[in-house]
Amino acid sequence: MTMPGTDTAGEALRPHAEDAFAHELKALEAADDRPRPARWKLSPWAVATYLLGGTLADGTVVTPKYVGPRRIVEVAVTTLATDRALLLLGVPGTAKTWVSEHLAAAVSGDSTLLVQGTAGTPEEAIRYGWNYARLLAHGPGREALVPSPVMRAMAEGSTARVEELTRIPADVQDSLITILSEKTLPIPELGQEVQAVSGFNLIATANDRDRGVNELSSALRRRFNTVVLPLPATADAEVDIVARRVDQLGRSLDLPAAPEGLEEIRRVVTVFRELREGVTGDGRTKVKSPSGTLSTAEAISVVTGGLALAAHFGDGVLRPSDVAAGILGAVVRDPAADRLVWQEYLEAVVRERDGWKDFYRACREVSA
Repeated sequence: MTMPGTDTAGEALRPHAEDAFAHELKALEAADDRPRPARWKLSPWAVATYLLGGTLADGTVVTPKYVGPRRIVEVAVTTLATDRALLLLGVPGTAKTWVSEHLAAAVSGDSTLLVQGTAGTPEEAIRYGWNYARLLAHGPGREALVPSPVMRAMAEGSTARVEELTRIPADVQDSLITILSEKTLPIPELGQEVQAVSGFNLIATANDRDRGVNELSSALRRRFNTVVLPLPATADAEVDIVARRVDQLGRSLDLPAAPEGLEEIRRVVTVFRELREGVTGDGRTKVKSPSGTLSTAEAISVVTGGLALAAHFGDGVLRPSDVAAGILGAVVRDPAADRLVWQEYLEAVVRERDGWKDFYRACREVSA
């Protein structure tokens, strides 16, 4: 929200996808001559191109938003063109939220119709609430009703998003069943209902590791087409993802570009992958895994924090000492067990690795 008398256009710390990549979406819309489902801003082909990247006929370069198997994106986009809702499932850090936001931006031009799932998310966040001042003054009526993002998406024919669906209490989750199956949201207090118009659909995300916390009922799960987002298949792919996101975040935070930081990015990714998989990259040495997930998202956070350290308290060049503390914080979640895992990895793997002496020393200093 912009306060009266101020102009913050272009100054948002974290612009919505449809704003940050408006030029790409506009170029795709102009070049897109394929059939579009009702109320879609782009055709399914153009939505997939927006997610995966490419070069348009007019020379516009569309940057990849998701680096992974093309078929995963195609299935996700195709699902949204049907009457099935989409569930993006995966371990933490597999870009579920990122993909959800960009899909909504490309399909509807609006990624903000969002319900953030938590253990305290009420049913009103999915269905509707009431403006109690108007309710008391005028009695029940549509003017006193406060629509949820899902209700708004139904009325507008847009894409709604529900993040961390499995964190929402089971009885609240099930309020989606009628919406997804009948495409209708009853308002029994008024004897009315809201029917979804063409173009409406819903994207939900869920964490693989939340299974058993608030497991989806079989009735609700049947309303979704589930697409599993995997971890990056190779170290090179993960390095590419981290480098791209760090560059985007660095520009938004006015941090200097780090062309010489690729070596440290590769080091962070290597450490995270080896600890995550329980074996070194060459397959020769088994290592213990810590309790944390050590996801790609956490690697991005570690490198971005290192860049900030280098910019504000160094010479602007990303060095081992800039990322060491961030790695320690990501790896050691359980002070007792994880610290032993980290110390063993440092001594058995990092210490013996050619070209890693500075990194070893920096990690030893912050671990002391």
